[in-house]
Formats: sequence, C-alpha cells, structure tokens
Amino acid sequence: MSTYAIGDIQGCYSALRCLLDKIAFDPSKDRLWLAGDLVSRGPDSLDTLRFLKNLGDSVTFVLGNHDLHLLALAEGIRQPHPGDALEPVLNAPDRDELLDWLRHGKVLHQDKRLGFVMVHAGIPPQWSLSQAVAHARELEAVLHSPHYRDFLANMYGNQPNRWKNKLIGYDRLRVITNYFTRMRFCTEKGEMEFATKTGALDAPPGFAPWFVHPLRKTRDHRILFGHWAALEGKVDTPSVFALDTGCVWGGSLSPLRLEDETWFRCQCAPVPQAE
Repeated sequence: MSTYAIGDIQGCYSALRCLLDKIAFDPSKDRLWLAGDLVSRGPDSLDTLRFLKNLGDSVTFVLGNHDLHLLALAEGIRQPHPGDALEPVLNAPDRDELLDWLRHGKVLHQDKRLGFVMVHAGIPPQWSLSQAVAHARELEAVLHSPHYRDFLANMYGNQPNRWKNKLIGYDRLRVITNYFTRMRFCTEKGEMEFATKTGALDAPPGFAPWFVHPLRKTRDHRILFGHWAALEGKVDTPSVFALDTGCVWGGSLSPLRLEDETWFRCQCAPVPQAE
C-alpha cells in the first residue's frame, strides 16, 4: 500500500489519468491525497470530479479556493471569472451529487500514523497544530451544515487580514478560510498579503512565505500544501512540501509518496487551456 499526495489538479483530467497510470495507482490498496483546487482553469473539471468521486475511500482531499468558488457559483452567489471553465459542471445532470461530495471535503487533513498534515494554502505561523485543527473543524462544520449558503455569501474579502481571538461570525470564518485556502505571504503575526503571487523571493517588505517564519509553531510537523504554482515544488524549509507544480500552466503533476518521501516527477502531455 502506498499513499501519494498530489497538488492542484485544476480540471486536468487527462494529465491525472496519465499520472496515475505511470505510478500504477491501485485504488484497492493505494491511497490518494489531494491538496485542493480539484477544479477550474483546466479543460475537464467535470470528468475530474466524477472520476475522483468514484474512487471512493481511496481519495482524501482538502478544499482549495477554486473549489469553494465553484460552490459559490453553483449557488448564484458569484459570477464566473474568465477562464473558470466550470460551466460543464454547473450544467451537468449529476451536478448536485458532485457538488455535495465536494462540499463535504476537509479543510485540513491529519494522519498521525504517517505523520503528515495537508492543507491547501498554509497554516499561519502563530497557530499551533492543535489550533489549526480546531479552526479547520470549525469551518468544516459550517460548510457541512444546512447553513453553508450563508457562509458562501459572506466568504469573499481580504479583511480582516489577520487572526484575533476575539473575532466572531463571518469575519472569523473569513480569516480562517483565507489562511487555509489563499495565503502565500504573511507577517510573523499572521497578517496576510494577497496581491503577490510570484515566487518566495518576491515577498513584499515586512512579509515572508508563511512557512519560513522562524517562530512558526508548526515547524516540528510535516506539512503538505498546494496553491502556490510559482514555487515549482521547491522550498528550502525542512518538513514542508509544496505539491503544486503548475500542471494547468504547462508544468506537471508531481506526487509525493508519503511512506518514504519519494517524489515522482511525471511530465504528461501539455494541458490545453479551456476557452
């Protein structure tokens, strides 16, 4: 049995199937961890969702910002962005079943036996792992509840841009969501900066990649994350693994086998961008 962690698929169904063939993935015994952004921008989000859902318990995934955006689109809360390429999902006869499966994904996944934690974007430096788990469960409870539409309607925005224990309501949930699904650069106190999407060396003054802060409280844990294609899977911080290697941008899907921390850099055919 092997466990493979993969970054952002973003609707690149053909590349995903090519990759799984190359690593001889067997859903009867192997496990697949997905670091969010299953959909959007790539040419085939619909078949990606159908395929992953049908893999059943062999798949574990956390939600990314594009996954949450799809849920908001489905509720009429937001309008599509150019290049979303999500209309086939929204118009599919099985859309409700697929979206319900997606909505019930996790925000943070922890496996104590393997010794890994997986999120989409990151964990702010001021949170311990136990705090991160508690806040993830708080957000999951809302997403999995009958009141999820109210949350989606109040999810968007950059403020507040840092955590405070006194936060309540949708301000509190928005910060939690932004840490787990949108963060790249932040201060040591967790103030987020959302404009910069380039590499780790391009941090604005006073900011740094969330994982390099020396007093980060999760530095003793092995953390998997996606979201940041500009890193090209390269980080210099021990026990932090960047899984998004930019498949949808012409890169690759790069699974990490968790049992021995072995990378499989599988370059599949170029992925055409959806019109």
